[in-house]
Amino acid sequence: MPDSKFSIASPTHTSASDADMHSVKYVHTISEAGRLLSSARQWNSTEIDFNLAPQSSNSYGSLPSRYSKSFDYDLVITDKAYFKRFLYTSALAALLILALVLLIHFLPHKHHPHSPTKNLTLAVNQALTFFDAQKSGNYPNYSPVKFRGNSGMQDGKVRNLNADLVGGFYDSGNNIKFSFPTAYAVTILSWSVIEYQEKYAEIGELNHVKDIIKWGSDYLLKVFVPTNSTPDSTILYSQVGSTGNDTKVSNDINCWQRPEDMSYVRPVSVCDSTASDLAGEIIAALSAASIVFKDEIMYSGELIKAAGKLYEVTSREDPGRKQGTYTKVDACGGEARDYYNSTSFIDELVWGGTWLFFATGNNSYLAYATERFKAAEDEETESEKGIFYWNNKLTATAVLLTRLRFFRDLGYPYEGALRSSSSRTEILMCSYLSDHIFNKTQGGLILLRPGSGGALEFAATASFLSKLYSDYLDLLRRSGGSCGNDGFSLQMLRRFSISQVHYILGDNPMKMSYMVGFGDKYPFQVHHRSASIPWDDGQHYTCAEGDRWLYSKEPNPNLLVGAMVAGPDIFDNFSDERDKPWFTEPSIASNAGLVAALIALHDPPRKSSNSNLGIDQTGIFDKIHSTPSNP
Repeated sequence: MPDSKFSIASPTHTSASDADMHSVKYVHTISEAGRLLSSARQWNSTEIDFNLAPQSSNSYGSLPSRYSKSFDYDLVITDKAYFKRFLYTSALAALLILALVLLIHFLPHKHHPHSPTKNLTLAVNQALTFFDAQKSGNYPNYSPVKFRGNSGMQDGKVRNLNADLVGGFYDSGNNIKFSFPTAYAVTILSWSVIEYQEKYAEIGELNHVKDIIKWGSDYLLKVFVPTNSTPDSTILYSQVGSTGNDTKVSNDINCWQRPEDMSYVRPVSVCDSTASDLAGEIIAALSAASIVFKDEIMYSGELIKAAGKLYEVTSREDPGRKQGTYTKVDACGGEARDYYNSTSFIDELVWGGTWLFFATGNNSYLAYATERFKAAEDEETESEKGIFYWNNKLTATAVLLTRLRFFRDLGYPYEGALRSSSSRTEILMCSYLSDHIFNKTQGGLILLRPGSGGALEFAATASFLSKLYSDYLDLLRRSGGSCGNDGFSLQMLRRFSISQVHYILGDNPMKMSYMVGFGDKYPFQVHHRSASIPWDDGQHYTCAEGDRWLYSKEPNPNLLVGAMVAGPDIFDNFSDERDKPWFTEPSIASNAGLVAALIALHDPPRKSSNSNLGIDQTGIFDKIHSTPSNP
């Protein structure tokens, strides 16, 4: 967010003494009892004194006290018709004001839904099930999704490459596997488990979410190939599948085909360690996942070892070696540019260093993150400020560092960076609540990037961060925070968080849940290959036959349970049409944020170890044992 704070304006009040500043002109004396004089029978030139309260006087003729609550109102009636008109007009005005007040009271209020409680247990289960539908590779027979099977079994075997890239997740409605959003999804899902493991366990979804995280982290271990020679020989695979627009060559974009039926060549994009943003996100994902699996010592150690090796070659700032974004290099991320174009890389390195610190307790990783936090802020573009998603991790890193300051402050030499992160986080929360920083639709959906579409993705992570931060404050027994001259309460943060999730789940002008399968009304023409092509007819469909399903006006034959679609436009309008992906396409990055928001808002377990919030206050600090000494 911008460095400058904002304040919510307070109304100005005028004291009673302001009335004393105006001179009062008395026409002539009237009786102290306030009765009409004998001339009252003559409607022309009549005076009435309205003494609204007992009057005080003194012999010194001083001005009335500035604390006086009484005033003299002297009304001179010079015309009977005008006086009657005045009375009628006043009465009519009073009735109109009363009617307006009643109308405002009973009309639906913008941004303040009063809907029944949602079944968040069901919502969490369904949102996780979407990831089951996105699995690539040797498809598990225990999956709740029955219209999927083995696919991508030759991924990595192309031309002169003989890599094992079987597994991972298909990104969205296409059949491409992007490493960057996969790593982001693994990181945020892992974070949600680290914070709210008790809640996942209580509702029976802990093993489910851990299975999804491991499916992703297993794949990320494959996309990083360390070497024993130079950093430049390190290999990162950023993508499997092609986004090429050559209509003469079948690929994952121009071919509308189930992944199980793919027979075209799936090229692999290869990067080196200068793909700093991709490396940073993979470091974060492996590190966060290692905390989730800390009880599985061998696997957790494998994740940490890989993250440490990748960090070592990526964070090195040797002369002549340039760090950068992966999408700037054609061979590495050229094809991803139109889908996941990265605009910065320092935020990912800071994000990765922070998570590696939590995973290992090694203070050198924290030093790296805090020393470069300001550089990451300088790199952040104006349109990215205050947003947490696959392209910007700075906002979430600030929340993580604030958590460290709140519950395990390490003091020197980190206190400056931690204090700055805490201030940034508080400003972020203020921005969510203010209509002057981010606009909201008439239905109440916050518009963090109004010109880019996909508003639900950004609203979901804002919901997660605001609820999580309110839980941090609750653990500290704080009632709220500060916004310049004003402030916010925990209730305000939580109402905002709930409002965004409830909008997604159906409390919106379309009266539609944007998560498939939840509620009575949801999208039926989701932009998704597997969901739109029949599975139970036993037939395989070629690329040429695929358009039949893409442009069909019928509902998808397979229900893609738990998929959050891209959602409505800035006017709350939504079109449920398969060939309009800007409305109807889901993605693993979006759903990861939704899962995190849902579990954060879920009721805590009946027997919670932390003030009945269902949050693990200390688990993330298991590897952090000592406090640095002052110099």
